[in-house]
Amino acid sequence: MTARTDNVGSARPTRTQIDQFLSHRRFAAVGVSRNPKDFTRVVVGEFEQCGYEVVPVNPGASEINGQPCFARVQDVNPPVSAVLLLTPPAMTEQVVQDCHAAGVTHVWMYRGGGVGAVSNAAVAYCDERGIEVIAGECPLMFLPNPGFPHRVHGLIRKVLRTYPL
Repeated sequence: MTARTDNVGSARPTRTQIDQFLSHRRFAAVGVSRNPKDFTRVVVGEFEQCGYEVVPVNPGASEINGQPCFARVQDVNPPVSAVLLLTPPAMTEQVVQDCHAAGVTHVWMYRGGGVGAVSNAAVAYCDERGIEVIAGECPLMFLPNPGFPHRVHGLIRKVLRTYPL
């Protein structure tokens, strides 16, 4: 299950957990913004450039970037087994409940800086239901051939010995 310390946002997932999530070549991204300049769109675009199929989920949009957008994880068709959360922590607990209802087995609560999407209650909910959860981390530094800022982020984490092993 989830490797972490007691502080929100200081979770330390293993590289095995990260690789398991990234092995899902199709996943839903919950909280993708309608604003094309929003960083959530950058995250989705980076995954798509690496060959991932990212299904947008946002109850306020019917399409994002020319793709159908779903209101809830349970509405995604065909269903997904992995979800990247780009939501505020206050929304994360409800979204992981939706993930459980949809049969999702892997959840990544995005964190690039600050608390990101991480919620202790949501992590506990996932753990209690057997959902593999990565509580924190920016997934972009784990993609093949990450962009310059993501490589630097990963290098800094390695120097500080906080990079997942």
